[in-house]
Amino acid sequence: MDVLRSLDAASFRFINLGLSNSFFDWLLPFFSWNSFFVPALILGAVLLAWKGGIHGRIFIAVLLLALVLGDSVFCNSIKHAVGRPRPFQSFPDAHLLVGRGKSASMPSAHTTNWFAAVGVVYFFYRRSLWAVLPLALLIAFSRVYLGAHYPSDVLVGAVLGLSTAAALVWALETLWRRAGRRLFPIWWSGFPSIFGRTKIQPDPAKASGAGEQMDVHDKQWLRLGYLLIGLLLLVRLAYLAGGIIELSEDEAYQWQWSKHLALSYYSKPPLIAYTQWLGTALWGDTAFGIRFFSPVIAAAISAIFLRFIACQTNARAAFLFFLMLSALPLMAVGATLLTIDSLSVLFWTAAIVTGWRALENDSTAAWRLTGVWMGLGFLSKYTALIQLACWIVFFVLWPEARRQLRRPGPYWAVAIMALFTIPVIVWNASHGWITVTHLANRGGLDQRWEPSLRFFWDFLIQEILLLNPIFFLGMLWALGGVIPRLRQNKFLAYLFSMGVPLFLFYLLYTFRARVQPNWVAPAVLPLFAVALLYWREFETRRTRSLRWVYGTGVVLGLIAITLLHETRWVAKIANHPLPADKDPLVRVRGWSAAARLVGDTRAELLKEGKPVFIIADHYGLTSLVSFYLPEAKAGVPDQPLVYCLLTSFPRNQYYFWENYSGRRGQNAVFVQAAETRKPIPPALAAQFRTVTDLGLRTVPAGGNSFHQFQLFACRGLK
Repeated sequence: MDVLRSLDAASFRFINLGLSNSFFDWLLPFFSWNSFFVPALILGAVLLAWKGGIHGRIFIAVLLLALVLGDSVFCNSIKHAVGRPRPFQSFPDAHLLVGRGKSASMPSAHTTNWFAAVGVVYFFYRRSLWAVLPLALLIAFSRVYLGAHYPSDVLVGAVLGLSTAAALVWALETLWRRAGRRLFPIWWSGFPSIFGRTKIQPDPAKASGAGEQMDVHDKQWLRLGYLLIGLLLLVRLAYLAGGIIELSEDEAYQWQWSKHLALSYYSKPPLIAYTQWLGTALWGDTAFGIRFFSPVIAAAISAIFLRFIACQTNARAAFLFFLMLSALPLMAVGATLLTIDSLSVLFWTAAIVTGWRALENDSTAAWRLTGVWMGLGFLSKYTALIQLACWIVFFVLWPEARRQLRRPGPYWAVAIMALFTIPVIVWNASHGWITVTHLANRGGLDQRWEPSLRFFWDFLIQEILLLNPIFFLGMLWALGGVIPRLRQNKFLAYLFSMGVPLFLFYLLYTFRARVQPNWVAPAVLPLFAVALLYWREFETRRTRSLRWVYGTGVVLGLIAITLLHETRWVAKIANHPLPADKDPLVRVRGWSAAARLVGDTRAELLKEGKPVFIIADHYGLTSLVSFYLPEAKAGVPDQPLVYCLLTSFPRNQYYFWENYSGRRGQNAVFVQAAETRKPIPPALAAQFRTVTDLGLRTVPAGGNSFHQFQLFACRGLK
C-alpha cells in the first residue's frame, strides 16, 4: 500500500506540476465546469426526447438514473467511507485551478458521472462513443491536472461509473424482458428490448378481439401508474432517510404534541399529533419517524384518485392526471413535510370518492363512510367544514341529485361528521374556547376590515408558482370553459363543486387578510381533474399543441421540484448559490447547528454552578431546540429543559403545559430569532434578577442562507 500511495502521489505531482503549461491552464478548467454545460445538456435532452422517439426517451431516463446512482448513492457512500483528503490538503504547493472541494477525494464524482454516461451511450448509441469517450478521458485527466484529485481517484471513478451503467442496464433489460412481457404485453410486443424497437408479430391464433385489446391497454396504463406511485414512494422515503433537510417549525411543534396526546390543541385538531405518535412509535424520535407518513399518505392519495379517474374516464387519462399532479411543487412539498394539509387532502379526497359512489349507487353505506372521511378530515383540519358547503353547491348545480335529500344517506353523513367534532368541542370548552379566539385572530376578524389587493396578489402569485404556471393557467382557462357545461355533465359538476367553493372562499378572503397558499390544497385534485376532462375534448383537434404544452409543464415542474428538494444544486448549475432570502429550504436547515449553539451557551453558564434551562420566544424555536439538543430531547415530555417564554395569556400550546415557574432561583439561556439586536423583552426582564445581552450569533443553513439569533444570559429566576 505504501508503494501504491507513493506511486499515486508521484503521478499526481507529475501531471499537476510537471505538465503544467499556460494552454492547459486556460483550456482544462472550461472542460471541468462551465456555464454552458447545463443549458447544453438540457437542450440536447429536449432534442433527443423530441427527435429520438421512445428509444431516445428511454436513453435519457436510464442515463439520469445511472447518474443519480453513480453520484448520489455509490460515489458519495465511498467518499464518506474512505474519507481521503484532497491532494491540495496534502501538497501545499499543488497547482490548484478550481475551488477547494469540501467532499472527500476518493473517488472523483466528475469521472464517475462521465464514465457512467460512456457506459449508457455504449449500450444505446454505440457509434457516438467516438465523441463521448475522448471527452470523458479529458475530464478525468483534467481533475488531476487541476489539483482536485489523485490519479487513483479518477481511476476508481471510471471503474465505478462503467460498472454502475453496466449493472443498471443489465438489470433493467432483464426486468423488462421478464416482467414487461407479463405486465405490459402490448407495449412489450412493440418494444421487447430497452435498446431498440424490434416489433414482435402477434400470433394470429392468440389474437384477441378489439374490446379485450382495449381492456389490456387500459390495465397497462393503470399498472404503470401504480408502478410509478410505488417508485415515487421509495424515492421520497430514501430522500427523507438521507437527512438532506431538517424539521420545520410546525413539524417539531407537533412532535411535542405527540408527546402530550390530548383531545385537541391550541390551534389545530388532534389527528396530526396521533399520526406523528404512530410514526415515531415505528421509527423512533427521528425526523424520518416524524415524516414517515407524509410520502405514504401522498402515495395513498395518488392511488385512490388514479383509480377513481380511471373508472370515470379511462386509465390513460388517469395516468396523465397523476403525472400532472406529480409536477406540482405544492403537492411535492405536501408529500415530504408532514403537516395537517397531508391528512386534510387525504380525507377530503376519500370523501369525494365515496360521496360519488353514494350518489351513483344510492348507497346509504357509502354515505356513512363519506361521513367518516369528512369527520376525520375535521380532526385533521377545520377546513373540512367547507366540504359541507361543497355538497350544497353540487345539489344546487345538479337538481336530480336532490332526491338524495329525501333519503337518510346525507343525514347519516352529517351526523357522523358531527360526532367527530366532539373531542374538539370538549377540549375547547375546558380551555376557554381558545381555538375560536386564535382562529379569529389568525383570520384578522379581531381587526377592522380595510379592503386591500396586497394579499390578493401575493396569494395569486404564490399559487401560480406552487401549482406550476402552465398547469395553473390551463386550469383557470378550463374552469372558465366548463362553467356553461355544468348542467350537462354530472361528473364535471361534482368535481367542480368539490374544489371551487374552497378555492373561491380563500381567494375572496385575501381581500381581508393574508392567506397561505397551502390552505387550498384539498381543492387541487378536483380542480385539476376538471381541467383534465375539459382539455380532453380538444385532444383530437389539437393533439400536437396540447402534447407540447402538457409535456413542457411536466418537464418544467419536475425540474423545479428536483431543485426544490436540494437547492444546493442551483449553486452547482449556476455556479452561484441562491441568495438567503430566495432559498426555500432555509426553513428546514441549520436547526441542529442552532441547537448546538444554544447548548454551548448553556454549558458556559453551567460553569457558574447553578442549573440552567433554556427559554425561546417562539413555539417553533422552542420545539426545534427541544428536538435537536440531545439533553433536551431526552427530557421530553416529563422533564423539559426548553420552554417557551411564559406569558400571562395563551399564545400557543406551551401555555397549557408545564412551565418554568417551578425553577425558582435557577439561571437560563434565552434565545430569539433576530436580524438586528433587540432590547431585552420586558416579560423576560420581569422574571429574572439580571438579564445580560450576549449579542447576535449566526448559524449557516447552506449556501448563502443562515439563521441569526440573539442570546441572553438570565440569572436568578424570581
